Amino acid sequence: MARLEKLADKERTAKSAIAEAAILSFLTSDDADRWEAAVTRRLDRLARSVDRMERDLEFSVEALALYIRAWLTTTPPLPDGAQAAAQAKGRERYDSFIETLGRRLAKGQRLSRELSEERSTPIDDVSKPIS
Repeated sequence: MARLEKLADKERTAKSAIAEAAILSFLTSDDADRWEAAVTRRLDRLARSVDRMERDLEFSVEALALYIRAWLTTTPPLPDGAQAAAQAKGRERYDSFIETLGRRLAKGQRLSRELSEERSTPIDDVSKPIS
């Protein structure tokens, strides 16, 4: 504002006229075209990123659904006497799962990255087991 007031005093012109001229100059210059192109490129990148996230989410949900379906169809019901022990073992396994998940996320390991690396490796050359 101070610079605008100083220029208005120097040019003996209203501040609004200087601001209007500056805005008009900005909007009609080649810089505006470059700015628009830069914004368009950035929006395109964001759109591709959202598309990848959507694809990864669909993959995750489908994989989880298939696992749950397989687990539900292959797990026999437990007798009443075994329920407490099974629940305790389930809590223990869940805690271990959460710890392992936390460690993988802290290290930056992602299943989608592992799968894409495996996909790019020829099947004959796969020597490491899936962890």
